[in-house]
Amino acid sequence: MTAKAISRNLRISPRKMRLVADLVRGLNVNDALVQLQLSPKRSATPVFKAVKSAVANWKQADGVDHSQADELVITRIWVDEGPTQRRYLPRAQGRATLLRKRSSHLTVEVGSLTNNSDTEE
Repeated sequence: MTAKAISRNLRISPRKMRLVADLVRGLNVNDALVQLQLSPKRSATPVFKAVKSAVANWKQADGVDHSQADELVITRIWVDEGPTQRRYLPRAQGRATLLRKRSSHLTVEVGSLTNNSDTEE
């Protein structure tokens, strides 16, 4: 069984979020949380919170064996582009430069190793 957590409208660009998402993809949840705590990147904090939320969602699901909590793995993690805020910066001679303040949507799925092998076949 898998559980999912979604964080929307994070004010970090998707390109920067994907660097951290690639770091923890496929890792054991405990190893991923340690990796995220030690990461100096700003986007590690929302990824850490989303992984913890996905684990909590997994524990709340019906028919879950809590003894498998140590075997949880990040099965899927991806970052989508959110809405972009557009601001203008005044420049010389009456011109203006467009500033794009990008945002992200983060989705994390966790599941146990035993269930992953069944779904791939």
